[in-house]
Amino acid sequence: MLRYLVEKEFKQTFRNEIISKLLIILPVLVIFVFPWAANQEITNINAVVVDKDHSSYSNRLIGKIAASSYFNLTAVFGSNEEALKNIEREKADMILEIRPDFEKDLITGETAEVMISANAINIIKGGLGSTYMTGIVRDFATEIRNEKIQSPKTVLPIIDVVTQNRFNIFMDYKMFMIPALMVVLMTLICGFLPALNIVGEKEIGTIEQINVTPVSKFMFILAKLIPYWIVGLAIFTFCLILAALVYGLIPAGNLLTIYLSVFVYILVVSGFGLLVSNYSSTLQQAMFVMFFFLIILILISGLFTPIASMPTWAQTFTLFNPLRYFIEIMRMAYLKGSSIGHLTSQLTALLIFAIVLNSWAVLSYRKNQ
Repeated sequence: MLRYLVEKEFKQTFRNEIISKLLIILPVLVIFVFPWAANQEITNINAVVVDKDHSSYSNRLIGKIAASSYFNLTAVFGSNEEALKNIEREKADMILEIRPDFEKDLITGETAEVMISANAINIIKGGLGSTYMTGIVRDFATEIRNEKIQSPKTVLPIIDVVTQNRFNIFMDYKMFMIPALMVVLMTLICGFLPALNIVGEKEIGTIEQINVTPVSKFMFILAKLIPYWIVGLAIFTFCLILAALVYGLIPAGNLLTIYLSVFVYILVVSGFGLLVSNYSSTLQQAMFVMFFFLIILILISGLFTPIASMPTWAQTFTLFNPLRYFIEIMRMAYLKGSSIGHLTSQLTALLIFAIVLNSWAVLSYRKNQ
């Protein structure tokens, strides 16, 4: 009996031309497009300089800014008015003003002043841009200071800091985002499709034919879950291959650990989708409910914002978010090579979610005899 029910689900899913195409197009978009769009690295900041000193030192500082990969030096002005007009017209994001007597103050040992003005409408670009610009100015000040050491007997304390990046050596944001985006993809496919599947059967009346058969509620829910396990695992494998071919991103951890986690997570989101479908009468209701929960769960999952940076109440709320645990598993297993022993708490949480949601889905399914 189970075999025929599963076969029916596959036929019903792939008979829909739009869904069958989306199952291919969506993974391609997630791997090829989303990692570039969901990049929080700030580069190509348009900067202008107001040079009121016109000295060799001010020219050196301007050249250092122009050589930076963070900034596009669009213009050098002699007055603040012209620079501010570029900010107002959104042709510039940042202004560095070099005050008069800049070179003189550096030579005589006085404090040389510069002013950084940032367009803070986009607070991320404004804040990081100011930090980058401050770092460039400080590096320049260090260069000048080292040049002014005249006597070889002069010994100044020097701290040499060497940074070693572990697990993502080149600090490539795509390497950090791709495993998490795979989680979102699994949520969309294995959560939405079961919900829409059952509600679609309700609308066209075919589910009534199942309700009058001796098929048990458990068997019915299981028949709905198995196809999405298979489809989800196939799409996840497709994503792994694309990530390896396009970005050279290969899991550092054991593939069996990753696939075990995927298997459990698909059970979680499919159970949630089936639960939503049990309480929905139309496709519109199911879609709105799924979107409502999905948006909230993604925002507090740690996908974009570190959970440790959230308020205490939000951190507590994330404990009831299955996306949080699977994103942690994917990033730890993919980048750190964590084993099952290191992922016990996350896998335990997902198993609890799977048992609760699927049991609820079975109990809440109303089968009319």
